[in-house]
Amino acid sequence: MFYHWCTVRRLCPKKPLLQLVIQARGLSGADAINALRPFYFAVHPDFFGQHPREREINENSLKRLNGYLENLQKPGSRSFKPTELTFYVREREQNSSNVQEPFAASGFRAVRFTLHTRDLLSTVLDILKSCSLSTEHVQSLNGGGESQSNQKTERTFHRPIKWDKTYYSFTGFKDPEEELEQAQRMETTLRWQRSWGIAHRCSQLHSLSRLAQQSPEAPRNAKGRTVIFTDRSGMSATGHVMLGTMDVHHHWTKIFERLPSYSTLQRKVLLLEDNISHLLGGIQVTYVEELQPMLTLEEYYSILDSFYNRVRNSRLPFHPRSLRGLQMILESDRYAPSLHELGHFIVPTVCDPATLQWFILTKAQQAREKLLRKEELALLETELIKASAEKFCLQRLYKELSVSSMQMIHACSRLLEEEALPYLQGMHLCISHFYSVLQDGDLCIPWNWKN
Repeated sequence: MFYHWCTVRRLCPKKPLLQLVIQARGLSGADAINALRPFYFAVHPDFFGQHPREREINENSLKRLNGYLENLQKPGSRSFKPTELTFYVREREQNSSNVQEPFAASGFRAVRFTLHTRDLLSTVLDILKSCSLSTEHVQSLNGGGESQSNQKTERTFHRPIKWDKTYYSFTGFKDPEEELEQAQRMETTLRWQRSWGIAHRCSQLHSLSRLAQQSPEAPRNAKGRTVIFTDRSGMSATGHVMLGTMDVHHHWTKIFERLPSYSTLQRKVLLLEDNISHLLGGIQVTYVEELQPMLTLEEYYSILDSFYNRVRNSRLPFHPRSLRGLQMILESDRYAPSLHELGHFIVPTVCDPATLQWFILTKAQQAREKLLRKEELALLETELIKASAEKFCLQRLYKELSVSSMQMIHACSRLLEEEALPYLQGMHLCISHFYSVLQDGDLCIPWNWKN
């Protein structure tokens, strides 16, 4: 029904000097978090529930480590105090037998080291080496950005200003051309907005298959996009194709045929996001499906345009790039700004500019800490899901969207403390807020389940 397309990499014959300088600076904050993934999994306090002293030491050391990493990412920072840290590291079977640190009978060892490095890459390597963890993956992460930056866009877009690629490398803003090219190279995927049963999903797939047989050219316009079965048809704020489950084939066909015409509006949306980011000190304007209602691209453009005009006229005195690394989402049904637990600023479109400036500046540090914590939790959550599924031979382990990362981590950590649960073998287990059995046979248990 749908075709798969391979990604073709086009390499630039020459690199601008500035681009080489940027790449030589080392890891980004996100790369550092990803590189420290084995470390977080080895020392995370949630694994030390039965050892309160070691848990507290790891919690305090992680806070100090996060502060050190945060200071390294602050623009203009020059002075760093050596930081001595102590961690209890869980014993792993693949650890070398010649490690000199003493192992406790409970399965972990104490590691002490002092950080005095001045860049993320050296700091990450020091941490991993001090804990006798592999550093091979760090080199691939550090070189990953180079392969992406080597991609060259050949398509020409009509835009008021044509910026050189080094502008986006230096400022950190998104390149609209690269965003669209990347989306067009991806394979088409299917998703569902709701947890419909297998019978409902098969019915929707059958309808889409019949449409592809009757009008084979129309679905091909979905190349490189995500198709979501939801409550209404159109294009979502994130560029996904929405197929309303109550609409007839004629409506779906019209949506597929109109997809090429959405490119102009998508470019306008990306430019508005970048313009707002530029006015607000480099803070990234984003759209989070889990936190916001499902908006069409037209609705999202209207919200962005209204907010941009409001901020542009107020001329807020944010220092350029002072808020890089932070994220914000726009909502039209709020009147006061707030900070989400995941680190996103939730900004009302009608927010008073002076109030917005004061709120962002006073909460910026707290937002950075929450974002860093979110990355750590996401990595730990992935590891725990994998470990739990393997230990109990689960065919699938997943959670509902309303279950937070902290709740999922709590549920999986408690599962791993169980000796054996043979009745779960081969099951589909869903972490939810209540006990139930879905139509497909998936077993749902609350995240704070009782024995």
